[in-house]
Amino acid sequence: MKRSLESKQAPAAIGPYSQAIESGTTVFCSGQIGLDPHSGALVSGGIEAETRRALANIRAVLAEAGLGFAEVVKTTIFLADLGDFEIVNRIYGEHFEAPYPARSTVQVAALPRRAKIEIEVTAVSAA
Repeated sequence: MKRSLESKQAPAAIGPYSQAIESGTTVFCSGQIGLDPHSGALVSGGIEAETRRALANIRAVLAEAGLGFAEVVKTTIFLADLGDFEIVNRIYGEHFEAPYPARSTVQVAALPRRAKIEIEVTAVSAA
C-alpha cells in the first residue's frame, strides 16, 4: 500500500509526481528545489537561500507524515556546481543531528528551473 503526501507549505509538484509517497513506515520524498511554495518562483539569494528553502520544503512535506529531520535515514543532494559543497554542507549541518543520515552528493549538468540545488530524502517512522 502507498499513500501520496502533499503539503500546502511546500511547492506543488511541477510534473506528474507526488511530493512524497508513504509506504508502510517509510516516506520517500521527491527532490525539492528552492521554490517558494506560495509564488512558485525560485527564491533569490543564491545557493544559501535555495538550500534553506529546499530544506524548509522538505520539512513541510515530512510534517504531513508526522515526521521530521530526525527520522531521515538517507539524503541525496544534487548540485549544479560542486564548488557550492561547503556552503551546502554548513547549512545541512544546521538541520540534522547525529546520527546523521546516509548521504550522497553529486554534481549535475542542470536542475529544473535553473536551480542550484535539489535535495531528496527518505525517512522512516518508528511505528
